[in-house]
Amino acid sequence: MKKSPLTSFKQSSFNKAVNLLDTEFIILRDLIHEKLGIFYHESKRDLIEDKLSDLVLAQGFTSFLDYYYLLKYDIASTGEWKQVVDALRVPETFFWREFEQVQTLVKVLVPQYFAQYQPYPLKIWSAACSTGEEPLSIVMALNEAGWFKKGAAIEIIASDLSYMALQRAQQGLFRPYSFRKLPEDLRNKYFKAEGESWRISPELVARIRWVPANLTVKNEIISLANAHIIFCRNVFIYFSEDMIRKVLRNFFELMPAPGHLFVSVSESLLKLTTDFQLQEIGGTFVYVKPKNL
Repeated sequence: MKKSPLTSFKQSSFNKAVNLLDTEFIILRDLIHEKLGIFYHESKRDLIEDKLSDLVLAQGFTSFLDYYYLLKYDIASTGEWKQVVDALRVPETFFWREFEQVQTLVKVLVPQYFAQYQPYPLKIWSAACSTGEEPLSIVMALNEAGWFKKGAAIEIIASDLSYMALQRAQQGLFRPYSFRKLPEDLRNKYFKAEGESWRISPELVARIRWVPANLTVKNEIISLANAHIIFCRNVFIYFSEDMIRKVLRNFFELMPAPGHLFVSVSESLLKLTTDFQLQEIGGTFVYVKPKNL
């Protein structure tokens, strides 16, 4: 059967590579930074080209400039931004990551809170939770410490910019890579093998409220950042300093006092904010919004 000219044109367009010019990279990079908070240095131009070229071609475009105009000016581009988020997502996460901080939460902060404020609920927010390993680690640790059996009023919220990541988190199916730090006895206790993957107990997933949210948009985090404890780990490494300051200002304004903020052990906020006080609690460092403010 003879192919129509339109079919031939579409196939040739999709088979053709699209290159990201330096000028296109700058305006696209700045737009991504404005909308998502993620900042890419010039050395990441090839990375952006590789991750987004399929989306450009899927729209039938022959240049990144056309795609920029779609994202920038098309009022119906919300769905396309979701595609961009999923394409740029960094899925590096695993259970029991930097677990000393979770231990400080469970052994020090939770007991302190309920000693002073019971029966008022304790609110914990896992910001930028990716596929859920962090908040699920928190739930497992709280359960191991017996807090749920005690009937403690603990609200756990997990958010991410990526709808795809949140869907995977709620499906609760994880590959072996996610278990490289989790003790085997806990894996066997809370997970069931399914082929080469492991499915977590649905009861643990149900203890978490999963919501999409952009950390850089204040209106999207108003109902989240009023948490007593925020885990925002391995997030700011992807943000510019200006964007980090903006997010931290919002966190500080919205958090109750006392409030506790955990970032990765490889991240430092000392040059970026004077609002939070860095304190050593339970053998790990925590950024604190003091009660007397």
